[in-house]
Amino acid sequence: MLMPKRSKYRKQQRGRMTGAAHRGSKISFGEYGLQAEAPAWITNRQIEAARVAIMRHIKRQGKLWIRIFPDKPVTIKPAETRMGKGKGAPEYFVAVVKPGRIMFELEGVDLVIAKRAMELASAKLPIKTKFVRRMATGKVAG
Repeated sequence: MLMPKRSKYRKQQRGRMTGAAHRGSKISFGEYGLQAEAPAWITNRQIEAARVAIMRHIKRQGKLWIRIFPDKPVTIKPAETRMGKGKGAPEYFVAVVKPGRIMFELEGVDLVIAKRAMELASAKLPIKTKFVRRMATGKVAG
């Protein structure tokens, strides 16, 4: 599972997910990418499930880049606990994803295999996504 080795603070506030992603909205490493079309918290388990789905389909050919990292702790209070007595303990980590963010990049496989691999990964994620490929100029083509 992906999670930070250490962090400055154990607990974090929830924050906001408004607006589109500016950072990470272009394909930087690979040839094909999976782009988010909605805002969401993606858990470390969902990222791992998507990664496994991609790697199984491409049969470990090519190279995969995971462009998101779960660095936000989500806290949960125990069940049947009364209100008050402070914030709950950290349970899992999430990556905050905004629309336009490239989550996975792939290189070294042909278009049909890459497209199917990204579809399988998309099925493991809780948001609507789009398959994109790099243009000659380095921009994203949907």
